[in-house]
Parts: sequence; C-alpha cells; structure tokens
Amino acid sequence: MSLPPVSISFAGSPLDRASVLRTDARLIAQMLRGRGAMIAPLWQLKAFVHLARDEAEPLSAAFLPWPALEALNLGEPTVVFLGMKGEVPYFAADVSALEEPEANGPLAGLGRFVDLWTAAASFAAEDIAILGQAKALIDWHARHKFCANCGAPTASADSGYRRKCAGCGADHFPRTDPVVIMLAARGEHALLGRAARFPPHMFSTLAGFIEPGESIEEAVAREIKEESGIVVSAVRYVATQPWPFPSSLMIGCLAEALTEEIEIDGTELAEARWFSRAEIKAALARPEGTDSLRVPPAFAIAHQLMRVWVQTTGN
Repeated sequence: MSLPPVSISFAGSPLDRASVLRTDARLIAQMLRGRGAMIAPLWQLKAFVHLARDEAEPLSAAFLPWPALEALNLGEPTVVFLGMKGEVPYFAADVSALEEPEANGPLAGLGRFVDLWTAAASFAAEDIAILGQAKALIDWHARHKFCANCGAPTASADSGYRRKCAGCGADHFPRTDPVVIMLAARGEHALLGRAARFPPHMFSTLAGFIEPGESIEEAVAREIKEESGIVVSAVRYVATQPWPFPSSLMIGCLAEALTEEIEIDGTELAEARWFSRAEIKAALARPEGTDSLRVPPAFAIAHQLMRVWVQTTGN
C-alpha cells in the first residue's frame, strides 16, 4: 500500500556539501575570507535572523561576510564549512563568546538570535535545513573539545568535520544518533503518549534510540512494548528527519498493534491513550489542538506520521 507524501523540515538543503573540498585547508580559508562567503553566526546555538517588520513575517536567516565576523574580535572561533550553493560557499561560526550580541557590539540592531526549536515553523524550508546542519555541527564541536580516548584536547580539522586529538592522535567525527519514532495503530485508533514535561493535553508518537545490534523493526517493537506494554508487528518505514537537538536521525515508522491494554512504564511516559482517527484528524487541523488533544507542530516528523496515518485507509 502506497503512503501519502511527507513534508520533512530540516531536510532538503539547497547546499552541495562538497565534501571533496574539506581537506583543502588553504582553499577553504580563501573561500571563507572571500567576498561572497555566507557565514551563519550561532550564539549559544541560537541562529541569527533578520529583524522582521511584523510578527507575521517569516524568519529569514542572516548571514555575515568575513569582515563582519572578523570585526567581532573572537580570536579563532569554531568555523565549519557547510557547502556550496552554486559558486557561493556557506559556513557556520560559533560566536557564543560574545556577551549579549543583540544589544552590544557590531551585531546590535542588525538582527536577533532565535532558538531553532521554538522558531522552526517560521523559517523557509531552505533556511531551516541550512541552520539545522549548522547547529548540529557547532553543537558537536562544543561537546567534543577533549578526546574520549585519552582526555587530551582536540582540534578541528577537515573544515569542521573531524577533530584531531593532540595527545593520542585519535580522530573523532560528527555523530548522528538513530532514533525510531513510530505510530502504532489498531483499526481506527492510534496510540499516543504524553511525557510529564509536555503541556496539558499534548500527546505525541512514541520514540526511542536504536540500541547496538538492533534493527529498526526490532527497536520499534521494543520501544513500544517498554513504554506502553503494547505488542506490535508489521512495521513500515515512512520517512526520516534530521533532528539537530542535538544530532539525531528520526526514523519514522507505522506499526500494527496486536494488543490493546496499555501499561505505561512510568518513566518515559506519564500517560498513553488510544485516540480515534477522527480525534487525531481534528487535532492536526488546528494549531492549538482540540479540548482533549494537542499534537506536535507540523515541522516535527511525529506530526507527519499522524497525518500519513489519518490519510491512509486501513492499517
């Protein structure tokens, strides 16, 4: 059975990652300092955007040329090469060392820094894909300043796609953690869960990290059973989503539930319930949800999995 198309945020970048260029440090330095370079500054992992004329205007990523980045007097900030858009090179730079850059210094009045999670729905698709890549890489560098093998300091290499240990010489590469996220359904009802941190009436699909030696199908079945007590089969892949919080690949699936009695684990979930197709359809149609159900925003793959299931006849 064919499934409806899925719209995935944080994917679909317009950039050619041009990985063949990463080891040419001289060329990368020339492009970074070139007149056409586009540099996305990230402050405390927040993205820099142009000031909007009104709240309804979509957010637009603000990029700096090299002279503007140099004027920030950051010394040697972490800079990563994101890729090429035609002849234009794109980079990301960590400017977290600045103090309140929106109010002080060269960036004051030029834009503002926004959290990608809370603002993702307000960006154009291409911008959020570029900024998601930038956030994931800058975050990885901030978390891996020391070698996991010997504890010595590490230094950025390959234009930001490797860190080299100064002690034992070990190489460390950006990681992406695979996560299964899935909607289990039985007849005209689907299983949704609510974590304790969620706002009232907010429910989502279940999810969990894939463990070593485990297939996607096995991870889906294990996570659903552990969190809700529900046994599933017939796992179907739907789509994947890069998820830069901090750096995961969400593997979206549908599954057929074989049992109905819910037994939550009390750790991952505070509550789990069966919702009808009509209830989920109504919640998807309203950003604020219904009186009994709120669902994740459209940029999250959890929302898209619900939409796919609602639009699919049968299970």
